[in-house]
Amino acid sequence: MARHGWDPGAGRWRLAALLGVAAVALALVAALLNALSGGASTEGTTDDGARVHGSPGAARHADDPSVGWGFTHTQFSADQGSPAAVRRVGGLLRADGGLPQNQAIMGWGADNPEPVEGRYDFAALDRRIDFMRSSGATPVITLCCAPDWMKGGRAGVGATDWSRSALETAPTPGHYADYAALAATVARRYPDVRHFIVWNEFKGFWNDDAARWDYEGYTKLYNLVYRALKKVDPKIMVGGPYLVMDSVDPRQQDASTALRGGWGAMDQRVLDAFAYWNAHKAGADFVVVDGSSYTKDDELLPDEFAATDKFTAVGRWVRQRTHGLPLWWAEYYVEPADGDDDRSGWTEQRRLAVQAAGMIAMARGGASSGFYWNPEEEKGAACPGCLWTPTESASGGRALPMHGLVSRFGRAFPPGTRYETVAVAPDDAPDVRVLADARTALVVNTRGRAISVQVDGRRLDLKAYEVKWLER
Repeated sequence: MARHGWDPGAGRWRLAALLGVAAVALALVAALLNALSGGASTEGTTDDGARVHGSPGAARHADDPSVGWGFTHTQFSADQGSPAAVRRVGGLLRADGGLPQNQAIMGWGADNPEPVEGRYDFAALDRRIDFMRSSGATPVITLCCAPDWMKGGRAGVGATDWSRSALETAPTPGHYADYAALAATVARRYPDVRHFIVWNEFKGFWNDDAARWDYEGYTKLYNLVYRALKKVDPKIMVGGPYLVMDSVDPRQQDASTALRGGWGAMDQRVLDAFAYWNAHKAGADFVVVDGSSYTKDDELLPDEFAATDKFTAVGRWVRQRTHGLPLWWAEYYVEPADGDDDRSGWTEQRRLAVQAAGMIAMARGGASSGFYWNPEEEKGAACPGCLWTPTESASGGRALPMHGLVSRFGRAFPPGTRYETVAVAPDDAPDVRVLADARTALVVNTRGRAISVQVDGRRLDLKAYEVKWLER
């Protein structure tokens, strides 16, 4: 966890404030110019040759609760590093047409925003938000995690406990209102950010005594934050509960009897938590979940591709119970991690194919937005699943294959896409996954060998784990 420290000198705060105000002003001027020009559409091509249509992403999604498919910034990202590499990533993202970008207010590259009550440090968060603006993103903020003094820790500059256990501790109930006040402060500081997610994965909200989630506590926090944000600006869009949709072996005690499939069974305790939040929430503009295709025991049932059907089943279950609220996947994983939380056991081509199948499954389940985790690592050429090479050196910041998939999926299947069924021959071909609209089809070979198949009237010879785009 990066620690940039805190300088009590007032000069730093004045400079940070001026930079923040200037960035907001530039963003507002850009929005005004776009409005005065009638929101003129743009059309061009990206480095992979795909067409880009529509107005800039930030303008297109600013007042839409469905922001599309993008990524979440983690500990290391392109807001820092070699200026040449940072510029290279910025240009890459602008060419994408405005992929949504998500950032937490504390952790994953952001410092403690309020180390002492009423005393703020937004320098690191300012830098991330400024990068989002400069790269044409639709910015999203996740309201997690909480300063130490809100959760029983020691207040003070430089006193932040960055251990995993501390970071994943929720505010105590007596500080829920303080956290809502911090959320409002963040919203006022970044008036061009219109989308906020409340908390992350129910961190700190497990009830040991009852062996279930403390959904009452989370919902109380959520409602206070929701109301505080709406008081800042009623047009701000708020979503939750960002629950991890854990699945288990169907034979386990907590397995749901109502939501299960070949991929396993949902943990009933998760469904209970979701149901409580859904029934008692003050309101929501979109609904947020998180999850993996594999079970809590890292089992891919019955295999890595068929396991992605879980995303479709969970998405449909959530949509049915939230009366059509836009569905976001704040995180999604298709490759189990090792003991060090690394995912490097597959070839990149296999990883791309399973990732594509997972995104297809989410879209089939009704999702309109999803955020890919892990855009870059600190250094080194090897970065399994990263979006671009590390920006530490001047030669870094270059697109990797996963960026091509995530960015093109976002451009091809934006919110509101009407999906179409395409013919696949043989009709029962189990070896391909297909997602298509009127203009584009995404085809995935799920086998580690070459196959020949007919899709949408065309004969395709696909290499092992090939991901292929078709213009219709």
